[in-house]
Amino acid sequence: MKQFKIILILCIASFCSVSAQQKDAIQWITFEQLEDSLNIKPKKVIISFYADWCAYCKKMDRAVFTKSDIVKKIKDEYYAVKMNAETKDTIVFENTAFVNRDHLTSRNSIHDIALLLASRQGQPFSLPATIFLDKNFKVRKRCFEYMSPKKLLSTL
Repeated sequence: MKQFKIILILCIASFCSVSAQQKDAIQWITFEQLEDSLNIKPKKVIISFYADWCAYCKKMDRAVFTKSDIVKKIKDEYYAVKMNAETKDTIVFENTAFVNRDHLTSRNSIHDIALLLASRQGQPFSLPATIFLDKNFKVRKRCFEYMSPKKLLSTL
């Protein structure tokens, strides 16, 4: 009976810990969810483009997007979208379908929506890519590098 109580206490503590971590995490949404959210309440947007192979993308997930001051700022002032830049999925946003046109002919092809939002004058797309948009969905800033917590917070 004593072992059962100990196991029960550990299970409850574990559940509470997971719930607290989820509460203190950025609530990443999809482009489809973003469209609905913007129609209800306009808000600034941060979009994080990543790829499964990108070490600096993973580092941002671990070391930057988990900082409490960054999480709070993003949750309070932004809609946060996270997207695999190499996805083959069709994404519908504002009645327009975006695809990854080159996924059949190119190994690490970039999705059209990532290219559209991240386009800069003549420079190639690179990861990690973080795009900041204002309430009117106009690009305010594009960053194509690992952003330290301090740099991301100052940009936000």
